[in-house]
Amino acid sequence: MTAKILTVDDSASIRLTTRVTLGNAGYTVEEAVDGLDGLNKLKAGEYDLVVTDLNMPNMDGLTMIRELRKLPAHTGVPVIFLTTESDGELKAQAKAAGATGWLTKPFDPESLVKIARKVLGK
Repeated sequence: MTAKILTVDDSASIRLTTRVTLGNAGYTVEEAVDGLDGLNKLKAGEYDLVVTDLNMPNMDGLTMIRELRKLPAHTGVPVIFLTTESDGELKAQAKAAGATGWLTKPFDPESLVKIARKVLGK
């Protein structure tokens, strides 16, 4: 069965790049435009991985992860931050909130696929 990935980013170009990259690697990819949209989609469906931006309108990625981790069905879903931020303190906050990994933009598509495969175990 193909892993289903939700990408959450307010940038249409990043969503496109992420969708094409992960889609070409054989994954099913759905998109959300911000943390609130992402959280609503997560509540409505099942995903094997979430790739999210940090800085977004309506709800940022950190808040979305904290809310996601409160949902029993999603406590074990891996979450990768894909962001321009590289601050150590933010990384610590993300890890504490339940993030699985961190990839800095601009990202190398191969790195994203490699991380996805690693956290999905496939």
